[in-house]
Amino acid sequence: MAKVRLENITCNFDTVTAVDEISFEVPDGEFWALVGPSGCGKSTILRAIAGLEAVTAGNLYIGNTLVNTVPARERDVAMVFQNYALYPHMSVFDNLAFGLRMRQSDRTTIHQRVETVAKSLDITHLLGRKPGQLSGGQQQRVALGRAIARQPQVFLLDEPLSNLDTQLRDDTRTELKQLHAAIGITTIYVTHDQTEAMTLADQIVVLDGGRIQQIGPPQIIYAQPANRMVAAFLGQPPMNILQASYDQGLFCLGEQALPCPPALLPLLQSAHGQNLHLGIRPEHFQAYTSSHLAPSPHLPAEVKLVESLGRESLVRATLIDQPHQVINFFIGTDLSARVGDYLYLHLDLDHLMIFDAETGDRLQPARD
Repeated sequence: MAKVRLENITCNFDTVTAVDEISFEVPDGEFWALVGPSGCGKSTILRAIAGLEAVTAGNLYIGNTLVNTVPARERDVAMVFQNYALYPHMSVFDNLAFGLRMRQSDRTTIHQRVETVAKSLDITHLLGRKPGQLSGGQQQRVALGRAIARQPQVFLLDEPLSNLDTQLRDDTRTELKQLHAAIGITTIYVTHDQTEAMTLADQIVVLDGGRIQQIGPPQIIYAQPANRMVAAFLGQPPMNILQASYDQGLFCLGEQALPCPPALLPLLQSAHGQNLHLGIRPEHFQAYTSSHLAPSPHLPAEVKLVESLGRESLVRATLIDQPHQVINFFIGTDLSARVGDYLYLHLDLDHLMIFDAETGDRLQPARD
């Protein structure tokens, strides 16, 4: 096992900069996730670590070894791809053993490792089959097992669960967490699925446009996003971003006004008349059927869509005097809502976040 360190890594493809001066260090044995929208550079970073993409500038270390010019086969990393990349003419056993044979491991070692890995992934009964005889979930487990059997220094996963159905994805995610706890291999995981990142990773690297937006533990990034992009990307459904102007301690949203929390007033002393973006997550709204019942401050909204989730429903609504402003929030089974209904939304201002409308940077300080 080994740490992975990137120092100002840049990857260019002709005139396009896919990764722009990326720096971070994954400590030995930790599980890190790279997340961000399509085209943000996360897969390019993973492939650069694996040696499948050339680094245009910067230094890349595995352990204490500079690997910029080291061929992929000599980096002692194992990569699992989204499309599994199994050898169709080989049995599951031979797929699992392939990397060990390439390293000229002895027969006893090969059999022991294959049997151990197959047992941990519950695929022992599949060892004699070919990939074409397996389900998608079984193929994914074989691909994971092939990488684990090699016992590499670094484990690289490129959206390995994206082709699985929901239940199998949840089950395999749990198995991945347990496997990492058991084997402790340094792992870098690329995903567009924030749930996977939040549940699996020790640290998350949020990327956009080839640049790092924020690095930190999942819950810290969720509760204290560095900017509007991170706030809106992490969370399902995403954070609501409300357009407002600031005037003498009030956030003005059309004809409606919200008071600025006292703790944030010092940050806005020079913001009078400025446009700002207010961020608040769906779980920090409380819906009421009457303005008389709703505590202040509250915003009137018209229901546009109701999605039942079982124990609660997700509601999409627009503000009455700002029909372009869409808000997502949850309601419990005790409240019935239909398209066209009017609801009055009380906001928990203790969870309000303020972003610069132009730069997207968060203005409020980190929460204690």
